[in-house]
Amino acid sequence: MEKVLNDYIERMRPVFGRIPEKTAHVIASAFFAFKFELYPKTVRECTTALSQVPDGSGSEALKKALTIVRAYAEALENAQVRPDHVVAFTDAEHAYLAVNLPPDRIEDPDTLELDNALLLLYAVAVISSPDDEQALDEHRTYVITMLGTYKRALGIP
Repeated sequence: MEKVLNDYIERMRPVFGRIPEKTAHVIASAFFAFKFELYPKTVRECTTALSQVPDGSGSEALKKALTIVRAYAEALENAQVRPDHVVAFTDAEHAYLAVNLPPDRIEDPDTLELDNALLLLYAVAVISSPDDEQALDEHRTYVITMLGTYKRALGIP
């Protein structure tokens, strides 16, 4: 799954390499806050990042990822397992996602949306936030494990 992650990051590099370092740092902070269950901070960081994402290719997918993570953080802070309304990526935004499965292979669509959102935040942070490089690298196993849950559905032996 390491190769799948590396390939995904490299595929996203030309698209998200234009994200300002300051914005990418906020995105990294949102990723870490969610991972460590710091949901109020996740909501703040996602809201801040949403206002800073520049227009351009992939921007709508990145904004959607931030919106999804923020919605889950709000729900979890309120002791809900998932938001009342889960926002989904559009077909056009699927080009920017790590895990694209045919509908008949998706066991839990809501979890897939959240996982893809977190994977996109991670990739953007890796690409554009050099200050967070070491911390992101230390949490790479978490991301690889997340990807690994889709190994069979992706047809990877």
